[in-house]
Amino acid sequence: MKDILLVEDDPQITNLLTLHLHEPFYRVTACDRGAAALSRLADTTFHLVILDIMLPDLNGVEICRRIRERDGRMPVLMLSSLSEETDKVTALELGADDYLTKPFGIFELMARVKALLRRGDDRGDPLAGEDRVTEKAAGAGPGPGDGMIVRGELTIDRDKKKVSVRGQRLELTPKEFDLLVLMASHPGKTFTRHELLEMIWGFAFQEYEHTVTSHINRLRIKLEKNISKPEYILTTWGTGYRFAE
Repeated sequence: MKDILLVEDDPQITNLLTLHLHEPFYRVTACDRGAAALSRLADTTFHLVILDIMLPDLNGVEICRRIRERDGRMPVLMLSSLSEETDKVTALELGADDYLTKPFGIFELMARVKALLRRGDDRGDPLAGEDRVTEKAAGAGPGPGDGMIVRGELTIDRDKKKVSVRGQRLELTPKEFDLLVLMASHPGKTFTRHELLEMIWGFAFQEYEHTVTSHINRLRIKLEKNISKPEYILTTWGTGYRFAE
């Protein structure tokens, strides 16, 4: 069973999501205040946080920042209205893994939730394997996350969602992990920011391209010995980024 923290002050949205995210696959803890959410996060380990940007006390962006200070891997799905574009960009730059704009379709939200849980850290939950069996029975083939990638002192285990470099385990967010896997799977290939947005985030609006830059910078901080002279993630000036051959 996957434990989900839902931080949302609109009772109608809370009721809708708890109706669909029900047992035996999900267990939802709902909070309508940011302070209560932070208290829950201090006491409980969750597989996913669904976080509204506008809350009565703490802004959801601030909560996302605090989550990332303590946990670099927990998937975070942001909910926002169309009027909160700036906050949305800030949240993505702080490490939110995905977002949905209100009003949203429940089937789209469920698809995003399942995708984030699949890409999230492996917590040894036996239901995770059951979810994969269900998807394969529905016709889904094996995903691109199968197998190992070894590049010099970097090792990526795509099945277990684990990354180590120079013998040290790296704590990556799901989006950082997906970004690293994509680039390491195609050494020498230059990806534009536009392409990375489309392939990793599922959208390609020019206004969000600096989100890619922020994630690349965070990956370099975690991965490289010297970020001013990167060994793995290189810049193709005027174009984008590539993984070293």
